[in-house]
Amino acid sequence: MGRTLAEMTLEELWELFPIFLIEHNEKWKEYYVEIESFLQDILADYQVVRINHIGSTAVKGIWAKDIVDVLLEIGANEDIEKVAGTLEKNSFIRMSSDAKRISLNKGYTPSGFADKVYHLHIRFVGDNNELYFRDYLNEHQEVAKAYEQMKLKLWKKYEHDRDGYTNAKTVFVEKWTLEARKIYGDRYE
Repeated sequence: MGRTLAEMTLEELWELFPIFLIEHNEKWKEYYVEIESFLQDILADYQVVRINHIGSTAVKGIWAKDIVDVLLEIGANEDIEKVAGTLEKNSFIRMSSDAKRISLNKGYTPSGFADKVYHLHIRFVGDNNELYFRDYLNEHQEVAKAYEQMKLKLWKKYEHDRDGYTNAKTVFVEKWTLEARKIYGDRYE
């Protein structure tokens, strides 16, 4: 019998779950709707302020990892650990956590990616820069295409280094998120 994901090293996990990009696919909207409904059902007892499709799969027309990113904003007084615990009891796996942010995934198996893969980011309401970045890219296709080109260049270099891939995009993401916040103001406050 093979090892569980929890028994694997980070390097083994990155090998099993490499960075890979595919052309934009409309199925991502459907996958998001499915997971949003699922989250609303299992988290009905919690103060869920907002659930949103984020990340490159939420940006029209650009290549992305075949993983739907979801931002789950909870009330300021909600117990983030209890929310995460409920999700873990419903087939989500914790990827990282601190006192204010927890990231989980669904669709990672000991033999690789499942057909539908999700990254779920739990945050307290207002910790939502990803919404501004998503909106900006959707409204500024030239910036979205520049982001896509950067990601395509980084893909093979960081294919088995998810942290390196994410870190290499940070300056670009921060620059355009700041610009979006100037334009959109308190759109999500």
